Amino acid sequence: MKSSPPDVMSGFPPKRSSQVTFANYTISPFNTWGFRNMDAVSHTAMLPRGGPLPTLELAIDTDLGDRKITDALGTERTLNDLLDTHNADGFIVLHQGRVVYENYWNGYTEHQRHIWYSMTKSLVSTAFGILVEQHDIDLNASPAAYICELADSAFARTSIQDVLNHASALAFKENYVDRGSEFLSYYAPALGLGYIPGAQDVQPGDAKIYGVYDFLTEFIQPEDTWAPGQCFEYNSANADVIGWLIARLSGVSLQEYLAQHLWSKLGTYHDGAIVVDRAYMAVATGGMTSTLRDAALFGELIRNYGVARGERLVPAAWIDQTLALNDADRLRYRNNTLYQNEDWHYYKNMWWILDADREEYAAVGIHGQVIYINRAADTVVAQFSSQPNASQVDSPQFRSKLSAIRHIANSLG
Repeated sequence: MKSSPPDVMSGFPPKRSSQVTFANYTISPFNTWGFRNMDAVSHTAMLPRGGPLPTLELAIDTDLGDRKITDALGTERTLNDLLDTHNADGFIVLHQGRVVYENYWNGYTEHQRHIWYSMTKSLVSTAFGILVEQHDIDLNASPAAYICELADSAFARTSIQDVLNHASALAFKENYVDRGSEFLSYYAPALGLGYIPGAQDVQPGDAKIYGVYDFLTEFIQPEDTWAPGQCFEYNSANADVIGWLIARLSGVSLQEYLAQHLWSKLGTYHDGAIVVDRAYMAVATGGMTSTLRDAALFGELIRNYGVARGERLVPAAWIDQTLALNDADRLRYRNNTLYQNEDWHYYKNMWWILDADREEYAAVGIHGQVIYINRAADTVVAQFSSQPNASQVDSPQFRSKLSAIRHIANSLG
């Protein structure tokens, strides 16, 4: 099943009313084209693939698309209808490494890259696990111990582990909805992901905050409500600190490190690409783009404890650490009531954890992006979406698809 794309970028040249721009590419229905053409809408850097092309074995369950599932609105739908109704662009299910379901919508195809948004955080955290072993990094140290520019920033008083857990107690808050928010006014333009009139034309000498590293050092202040480590507060700036640590300690750009240590060894079908900020530094917090199958192969790397094509890429201890929860992990998450009605139980090392006992967790990005791992069910699901709302909290579109993912995994396991 492949639905027709909406009337976006129609005609040669496109009709003005259908034209995707940097100002509207995140807005429905323009995002159905924008999210799968980030190389056109923004600046990106390539992550070359390597080695022989993979061959994912097909074991298609022809009945799975007709499986009845109740969505978040209480309506019973087939899986195909649920995904179509709730803004899926692509959806693939791997069971024991074999493809049992694969489908595409809105003109998106298996050979096009799609933006991951904050699923990128989990990729960068995985790469950081490699760096930790290479450089014997002290996770209890402040990131300022390794990046001197952070010495006078809000990050100086927190630990690297708190940064990984989004418990760094920052005054800067994530807000995707308020067009006047600090997030959309300063952070998103610096990242090269958000439109502000004239922001893309700013030159390095004309702005105190040009790229994302400037934003980390010049803008973010500590908050007084919580001390670092006490409360989980989702904040994308944390991932950019981890990306900066990778580049600073490895001596190569983040995109080069990701390519060298993960993407070129993963056995992907296609090159990846990552959005770069105004200073052309890779956006660690949400810039990765890939095909759907390649996103699923990253999920398989995690399900297989850091091994791909018979080679260990990521230390097993780092993979295990994410699900090794203690009382402090539980308390930190419970101190934030925002997510109390969602399925998540914990957040650690930039992964959302559903059920630690079943080793069920996920990378998640705004507008409905998911890479889901369930080791108890030997299942990986990769999902790309173009949901009209960015936030996942209280989103019927996101909840419906996540419910479908968990339903499928439980039936396969």
